[in-house]
Amino acid sequence: MSDDTPAANRVSFVTIDEGRHGQRLDNFLFTHLKGVPKSRVYRIIRSGEVRVNKGRARQTTRLAAGDVVRIPPIRTSESEAPPVVSDGLTERLSRACVYEDEQLFIFNKPAGLAVHGGSGVSLGLIEALRVIYPAEKELELVHRLDRDTSGLIMVARRRSFLRKLQRLMQGGKVEKRYWLICQGFKGKERSLEAPLLKMQNGNERIVRVSREGKPSVTHFRLIERLNNAQLVEATLETGRTHQIRVHSQFGGFPLLGDDKYGSDKGAALLAATGRKRLCLHARSLVFPHPVTGKVLNVTAPLDDDFEAILTALRGGR
Repeated sequence: MSDDTPAANRVSFVTIDEGRHGQRLDNFLFTHLKGVPKSRVYRIIRSGEVRVNKGRARQTTRLAAGDVVRIPPIRTSESEAPPVVSDGLTERLSRACVYEDEQLFIFNKPAGLAVHGGSGVSLGLIEALRVIYPAEKELELVHRLDRDTSGLIMVARRRSFLRKLQRLMQGGKVEKRYWLICQGFKGKERSLEAPLLKMQNGNERIVRVSREGKPSVTHFRLIERLNNAQLVEATLETGRTHQIRVHSQFGGFPLLGDDKYGSDKGAALLAATGRKRLCLHARSLVFPHPVTGKVLNVTAPLDDDFEAILTALRGGR
């Protein structure tokens, strides 16, 4: 990539190299225009000031090697100090690393930590990791987890490896299993196939089952019956926003601790345990390593809150 530093007083043209091939335009600009608010980045894309190969482009446009991106004059704050990461968060994240090799980190993300900044969140997992590991110049999230979901999240250390992993995911070669606590799950196993549509409700993003939505499939399996609740494993066949939470609600077994898709009955049961969190945990990842070919099988332990809720619902505080 030609290293034209964005300037406040001139247009710059950046040629995309192999390392950025396949990246979304908005994600490329967030990295290239460090210090520029995301809302500003979206505005210059919508207004047509950003061009790809001399044409207008959408924020979701995938860039290809050799593309030329026109970036308008824009004031950046590269000189500003990086976000401050507290000692407590640094320590939590260093302990949360459950797998590491030259290409990949896998973290057991704490509940309540967003995976990236934006929409009122100044510091997410990826921004914190870039501060904690300053020598790592290409850290990128491989996939997403909701802010209130705990568990396994993959972070690529090379852009080239990111693309390989994402191709594996698109090909259905990455098995993701989640553990959840819900109310109303009947029987032992259940699969839900219901298309999901993302909607914006003011500043809040809501997902609904809709014929206009994207195909979505989740497989559920009972692990344990609790007092007035069930511990269930969900395996994703597709990876839509809020998929498990919405499918659980749609199937009549909403998650405990889910402020968007849960039930009053479930909220009361959770309150009685004395703990508060979304009862959803990304438990395991199984996939062939794109470089070594060896099958990785990584499991994330439950956090103290999840364990305490389980203990309370088993009847022993």
